[in-house]
Amino acid sequence: MIDNSDAQVAVLLPCYNEEHAIAGVIMSYKQALPKAKIYVYDNNSSDRTAEIAAETGAIVRTEIRQGKGNVVRQMFSDIDADIYVLADGDGTYSADDAQKLISTLQQNQLDMVVGRRKDIHVDAGRVGHAAGNTIFNFLFRLMFI
Repeated sequence: MIDNSDAQVAVLLPCYNEEHAIAGVIMSYKQALPKAKIYVYDNNSSDRTAEIAAETGAIVRTEIRQGKGNVVRQMFSDIDADIYVLADGDGTYSADDAQKLISTLQQNQLDMVVGRRKDIHVDAGRVGHAAGNTIFNFLFRLMFI
């Protein structure tokens, strides 16, 4: 396990109607990164996402402007940390990978590390996401690799 005692780690979880997954996601990050602060930003959910997140021990805030871009922008504006772990409240990304990503970031003195889904066609979600993810990954590689 990585000792993050020197670095303030914030886990950022934007959420919209994630009541069925959010408790498990929060618990998995608590286990993977026990010293991290876990923030759930509720984006006008019509379910119990915020309530369940608070009951599970996350710091819950609300972003009333609809859309993930608005939520992420607000998170980075509000929260001060040395390391940010941005994931989704639906459990799409495994908390088990967070320590490896943080270790890579610290050991190589990087500004950012980006994980990716291994099988984007199976877990891409709504129709069109797999194609969008493929295009995004291609463009990202062109720009940064």
